[in-house]
Amino acid sequence: MIAAKWRQMIAGLVCMGAISSPQYVWTLFTPVLKTDFSTSAAALQITFSLLIVLQTLFSPIQGWIARHVSPRTLIMAGIVLTGLSWVASAQVHTLTMLYLTYGGLGGVGTGIVYVGVVSLLMQWFPKNRGMAAGAAAAGYGMGAMLTTFPISHLLAATDWRNTMMVFGVIMAVVGVVAACFLKVPESVSSPDAPEATGYLTSYVVRTPLFWLMFFMMATMATSGLMVTSQLAQIGTDFGVAHLTILGMAALPLAMTLDRIANGVTRPLFGWVSDHLGREQTMAFAFSLEALALTCWLALANHPVAFVLLSGIVFLGWGEIFSLFPATLTDTFGTRDASRNYGLLYMAQGVGAVFGGPLAAWLHQASGNWHMVFTLAIGGDLLTAFLALAVLRPLRHRFMQSAP
Repeated sequence: MIAAKWRQMIAGLVCMGAISSPQYVWTLFTPVLKTDFSTSAAALQITFSLLIVLQTLFSPIQGWIARHVSPRTLIMAGIVLTGLSWVASAQVHTLTMLYLTYGGLGGVGTGIVYVGVVSLLMQWFPKNRGMAAGAAAAGYGMGAMLTTFPISHLLAATDWRNTMMVFGVIMAVVGVVAACFLKVPESVSSPDAPEATGYLTSYVVRTPLFWLMFFMMATMATSGLMVTSQLAQIGTDFGVAHLTILGMAALPLAMTLDRIANGVTRPLFGWVSDHLGREQTMAFAFSLEALALTCWLALANHPVAFVLLSGIVFLGWGEIFSLFPATLTDTFGTRDASRNYGLLYMAQGVGAVFGGPLAAWLHQASGNWHMVFTLAIGGDLLTAFLALAVLRPLRHRFMQSAP
């Protein structure tokens, strides 16, 4: 018999997987949407940025709501909103309405589910909150691997409107069924319990240390979300999007491998950082992504290299969703951990703006991907340097001076 907490883990992961497609398969729709709406890539990518910005912007608010509304009800509402965002997007004929449906509804819906599931699973695993949060993040990162090929095939067989309609209904039904099994544990160890220690958010946001972590996470989010949002355009420009490897199309194959790497890296590097240290692990992982991006740019017109190196890029990127919350909680404690991370998580929204429309605009203005990749690689190397040269000593001094 599976223990109750592991049943909750499974149900939570299914919920996370059900709502992961809007972010992680967006790139499949970008070529056809750009043509259908007769718009530029930069204007279209505002949709993706809105999805991420709204997902992260309201995360502190959603964390507060989760304390007053049943998690099951909250998560179900978010899943329905996410499914509705695709169903509604299938009906729109203007870019503005696409912003409101895919970006607006989708961002709020996925954010509600993400925060709700992470908060609930941490209640079920009070002694392993890092593991629970990492597993939830992995479920979100890997979930779309199950839908990438089906969405790609239906998109090729019909059109984008029918594809969004069908999968919008599927994600809502699957997610709501899984959410029915969610419940709050009978005995909850809350981060706000009297024995919890640490600093209030009002103090945390006044420290240079928090804003250094915010800058580093935003910088890393930029490079990863640039690849996530524009992988199809990158593959098209390098002439590999329609090539096949062992009978499988290179683009959806790369996306599937990316989802696996994006999921595995979160608990993997979280575990490594427990043993080697947070900053040392950051420096290694961020440098790995910089190296992978460099090789990818040089070899992107080779389909096998395109697929494999894209996976390594995500292996060096996805761990930000385990390393940064762990580092934040190590530093500022558990007293206000959910709200602290809610504010830090907003860094992903900043990365979505730079990695989405601004990267697309720079690609359009320069006529190639070299400048975009160069800036992303530079950002990765800068963040790896900051982890060791600035974050580690600053955090050490802060923790040594703590009462």
